[in-house]
Amino acid sequence: MKALIALEDGTIFEGESFTGPGETSGEIVFNTGMSGYQEVLTDPSYRGQIVTMTYPLIGNYGVNPEDMESSRIHVEAFLIKEYHARPSNFRSTGTLADFLKKYNVLGIQGIDTRALTRHIRVGGAMKAVVSTEDLDPQSLVAKAKNAPGLIGRDLVQEVTCSAPYGWKDDRPTPGTNFSTTGPGFYKVVALDYGLKYNQLKLLTERDCSVQVMPASATAKDILAMEPDGIFLSNGPGDPAALQGEVATVRELLGKKPIFGICLGHQILGLAFGGSTYKLKFGHRGVNQPVKDLLTGKIEITSQNHGFCVDLQSLDKDEVELTHINLNDSSLEGMRHKKFSAFSVQYHPENAPGPHDSIYLFDRFIEAMK
Repeated sequence: MKALIALEDGTIFEGESFTGPGETSGEIVFNTGMSGYQEVLTDPSYRGQIVTMTYPLIGNYGVNPEDMESSRIHVEAFLIKEYHARPSNFRSTGTLADFLKKYNVLGIQGIDTRALTRHIRVGGAMKAVVSTEDLDPQSLVAKAKNAPGLIGRDLVQEVTCSAPYGWKDDRPTPGTNFSTTGPGFYKVVALDYGLKYNQLKLLTERDCSVQVMPASATAKDILAMEPDGIFLSNGPGDPAALQGEVATVRELLGKKPIFGICLGHQILGLAFGGSTYKLKFGHRGVNQPVKDLLTGKIEITSQNHGFCVDLQSLDKDEVELTHINLNDSSLEGMRHKKFSAFSVQYHPENAPGPHDSIYLFDRFIEAMK
């Protein structure tokens, strides 16, 4: 089934659907991971985005329940060079095509993903439309231009949990108090801006009872639970649109130790008094080099973000820069000099990706002692 991908700058790419008919729009971005496509698909941070994989063969190891990073797929469409319809993996319980169909997400193959990636790197991430139903290039380009972008857009409300829940036996458990989340010594409230399950797994492995709260939770709600620490998760969209969440985190500063990841890092940066900006084409993949300024060590990290905290906007008398991206020198980590609050822009939970940065969860535990 023929499919067209139209970018807002008028560029057209052609492919074919391996999941049936459909049409959708979003910001088109690329991911450089060689594996981990199921984790990418189920990462809520990709809400509102069309993802293309730079690795050419996708689907060869299938999908399975253990690799879910949330309850569903969140990407708007999935673009690849070649789809492998017969997975070979002892862990596989289904095919990528059936997985995409289950959540009504378009999968398109046969695209020149090298050319598309190069185009995004030169022109930047841009709005696009993918369709098997409308094959008129001019019509699709007009739709792409009129599609909503990410700047100023609050997508957290679309992915955050609707009610509090705990995490026990590697699965969500209903409940609004720590007695439902297991025997962990440290009580952690995780604010769900679009979190990934492996973050909760790593916390519970470190003797934490975790209570997940919606992004709309107030500082009063959180502190009433008397947690030992507060975790700020990743998530989609423009951090500057989350003024309510920023105000909540600002109110929590100095009350309890805080650890933020990705969007949680950006929200913390805004709470520190900084500002954010949109990167040209973002950082997405599992091979991003980051330098730990505190130790001098280099970490290979998993990343997925299109916005960044402006390091020049932070008060150096109050905030210490802890990590820097070695590709473009953008801010990757920081900590407050007075309050127990630190964060990183990347994903230390390694799902997918290397384990170089897992020590940050141990650092959070130390902060709660």
